Amino acid sequence: MQMSLDGFAEGPDQEIHWPVVDEELCGEFLDELRTADMFLYGRKTYEIMASFWPTADADPAISPFYIEFARCWKATPKVVFSRTLHGADWNTRVVRTALVEEIAALRTDSDYRMVLFGGTRTAATFLEYGLVDEFRLFVHPVLLGGGVPLFPSTAAFGLQLVDVVTFDSAVVQMHYQRPDVFVGASDRCLVLGASAGQGNQ
Repeated sequence: MQMSLDGFAEGPDQEIHWPVVDEELCGEFLDELRTADMFLYGRKTYEIMASFWPTADADPAISPFYIEFARCWKATPKVVFSRTLHGADWNTRVVRTALVEEIAALRTDSDYRMVLFGGTRTAATFLEYGLVDEFRLFVHPVLLGGGVPLFPSTAAFGLQLVDVVTFDSAVVQMHYQRPDVFVGASDRCLVLGASAGQGNQ
């Protein structure tokens, strides 16, 4: 997920368009997304994605990379967690209740690799119940000075560093995993990932 240097995922006015989400940054995560069986969203993040990616590959001015990303996004099954969204297109299912039970069942009964893009409330719930196995955090060189923190105050556990990547935009990706989860021993994995919305492309 995208976060500011001072730890916020949203600005003071719930601003979420401040990250610099360019092609280089998205390219780092595209290979990971191609291996995912499902994308998970909160309503706000899903609506941002759904407003852009379904028709992005039809834009003659868009780059080949974004065409690939758009096709990956449309083809991958998606779940959006929302009590207010009544329906969704583009291979998407809406889950209104029992969020934790829904994901716990997928982790137990299916060989699913899932990527959670946000939002922050959904991510906080997953963290509270220990449902996240990997963390891909994109730290941006900006101080927001307030807003919605990415990690809730109740989240407390150690992580193992997998790798660090620095981009030309000065964004740093930090990839962690829980030390009690050997990713690769099982295909069941939930990744707290990056949101490749429109951003500031």
